Amino acid sequence: MSQWITLDTAHGPVRAWQALPDGPARAALVVIQEIFGANAHIRRVADQYAADGYAVLAPAFFDPLEPGLELDYDAAGTARGKALVDELGVDRAVDIVDAAARALAGHGRVGTVGYCWGGTIAMLAAQRLGLPSASYYGARNVPFLDIPFKAPAIFHFGAQDPSIPAAAVAAHREKQPSMQVYVYPADHAFNREVGAHYHAPSAALARERTLAFFSETLR
Repeated sequence: MSQWITLDTAHGPVRAWQALPDGPARAALVVIQEIFGANAHIRRVADQYAADGYAVLAPAFFDPLEPGLELDYDAAGTARGKALVDELGVDRAVDIVDAAARALAGHGRVGTVGYCWGGTIAMLAAQRLGLPSASYYGARNVPFLDIPFKAPAIFHFGAQDPSIPAAAVAAHREKQPSMQVYVYPADHAFNREVGAHYHAPSAALARERTLAFFSETLR
C-alpha cells in the first residue's frame, strides 16, 4: 500500500510517500531523493523496496521551501534543483531524515538509501544519526568524509560519472577503509530508469548489494 502522508518536522510539515509491504516489515528505510524532488521515479524506488519487505518513507525535501515541487530532467530543472538543495542545506535535510526515521521506528531498525544529492544526505545520516545507509553517486560526499561514522555505509559510483572523478572515489576508500565502495561501468544516475544514463546491469548489481547490506545491518 502506498500513499502520501505528512511528517511533523523541526521545519514544518513535510509530505512523504509511504510504501508498506503486504505483511509485517522486515525493517524500514528512508528513501532520499535526487535534486528533482520526490517524483515518480523516487516513488517507484520506494515501492520497490516495499515489495522487498521494507516499510518505506520518501520525504519531499523541498516542502519547507516550495511544497509539492517536482522538477523536470532538463537544464532548467537541474539548475533549480541544485539551487534548492543549497538553500535547504544539509542540516535541515538531515533533520527531515530524522523525522522520517522516527516515524518508521515501529517497523524495526531503520536505514536510508539516497541518490545523487540524496546519496550525500544518506552518508550524513550514517554519520550523524547512526542509520545504516546506502549512498548512490553522492557527488558532495568528499568534504564530509572525515566525519566519524556511527553506522556502516555502502557506496555506489559510476566509472563514467564526470561529477565524481576517480580521485573522489579513492578518497572514500582511503578515508573510510571499513566501508564498502563499488564502481560500475556506468554514468551518473545509472539507477534512474528514465533518461539516457540508466544502466540496467549496474542498477541490478548495485541493488543486489544494497539489499544484502540492509539484510545484514538492519536484522
